[in-house]
Amino acid sequence: MKKILLTGAALLASAVSLQAQAERDYISIVGSSTVYPFSTVTAERFGRSTNFPTPKVESTGSGGGLKLFCSGVGSSTPDITNSSRQIKSSEIELCAKNGVTDVVELMIGYDGIVLANSVKAPRMDITLKELFLALGKMVPDAKNPNQLIENPYKTWNQINPTFPATAIEVLGPPPTSGTRDAFVELAMEGGCKQFPLIADMKKTDEKKFKAVCHGLREDGGFVEAGENDNLIVQKLAATPNAFGIFGFSFLEENQDKVQGSIVNGKEPTYDAISDGDYPVSRSMFVYAKKAHVGVIPGLQEFLLEMTSKRAMGEDGYMSEKGMITLSEDKRKDVEETARTLRVLKAK
Repeated sequence: MKKILLTGAALLASAVSLQAQAERDYISIVGSSTVYPFSTVTAERFGRSTNFPTPKVESTGSGGGLKLFCSGVGSSTPDITNSSRQIKSSEIELCAKNGVTDVVELMIGYDGIVLANSVKAPRMDITLKELFLALGKMVPDAKNPNQLIENPYKTWNQINPTFPATAIEVLGPPPTSGTRDAFVELAMEGGCKQFPLIADMKKTDEKKFKAVCHGLREDGGFVEAGENDNLIVQKLAATPNAFGIFGFSFLEENQDKVQGSIVNGKEPTYDAISDGDYPVSRSMFVYAKKAHVGVIPGLQEFLLEMTSKRAMGEDGYMSEKGMITLSEDKRKDVEETARTLRVLKAK
């Protein structure tokens, strides 16, 4: 492991160049729709309680946000990007290629990914294996378990006779979303590797294993519904037979409209996610450009606000929005990273 660091001369040149380009006095934040509510509430409080302008927060998806973030330094690029997954090595390389070499990584909390439906419909109790059969593009043939076929299941009861005899329709995020990345890694892969044929494939052909486990059906059973999770909630309320995939915080905010499915016998609750018992749980991150600190007004002050106990603590205002908080020791370490601007380490 080595730190991504600019040389002193390069850092000075970058700072001078950035200073010359600085044409805005507010913080620009992009990224994950899941982390969006937490950044937004922090931005609003920061704007009210300090002399700095309220940061501008945009929901672009984790992948889209990191692409914008890694496009370069300067006031035409974002200062911060939110992500509902950790930055990929390919994204670190893209950042470095474009001169974004001092990246500060802050893990701000945990989240669960839920399979939800309308409170007007029966609650689903499903396993990861059954979820893969419902949404996988290629699945094992029930008549010949040693062969993969295009997904033949059109209704839920074809997978499990106790499920409703309704068409499989699941609204979910697009490929640019961190929620999509985490869902296919945790839920889809978690279910598909329970089939011996696919489990053996992981040992012999990792690339094919990933393609099978992460491949979502394209025949209407899975519907890409965009980055706005609130729109998915609205569609579920209007379509009781449909299901949606989104973060736990949106379930918390809309309990009068939607309910979370039980997955592998575990309900998507705050405690189950915090303890790691709920099988589809993930970490949430914020990435900031160290080169923008001292140039874009209030950037480090904002990071310190976001990592403070009043924001990230057990009784903090982000937990009121549904975020699953870190332990106090972990939170203090994250706050220290924001204070010292320790940069991301890459392989």
